Amino acid sequence: MKTLRHITLVVRDYDEALAFYVGKLGFDLVEDSAQPEQDKRWVTIRPPGAGPQATTILLARAATPEQSARVGDQTGGRVAFFLSTDDFDRDHAHFTAAGVTWVRPPVDQPYGRVAVFADLYGNLWDLIGPVPGGACVG
Repeated sequence: MKTLRHITLVVRDYDEALAFYVGKLGFDLVEDSAQPEQDKRWVTIRPPGAGPQATTILLARAATPEQSARVGDQTGGRVAFFLSTDDFDRDHAHFTAAGVTWVRPPVDQPYGRVAVFADLYGNLWDLIGPVPGGACVG
């Protein structure tokens, strides 16, 4: 069996990224370990309730001009991440109250209710939940 263990999200600064993802979005901090020999940290997060075997996001601080140029545009303007929720209205309201920037308002699609938000760097995320009376794609 193979699983996807981590995905990398290039960030400008560890602490500002943690303030957004953990502080605003409510993600869980899985690990934050110093890597002094490489002058970096190993920082991983995951959505709350995702469980210990869930894929984590590795927050990787940009270390070169090329990496810095990609912060916030890792996918060329396309939605980069898809966050599934069991309660769209709850999470949409929580994110709105936390000051998250919505790029596209909620709409009902055959696969679920979806809205697009930008993270602190401009990467686009879908928040996807069940349509009332329908199913949620996860």
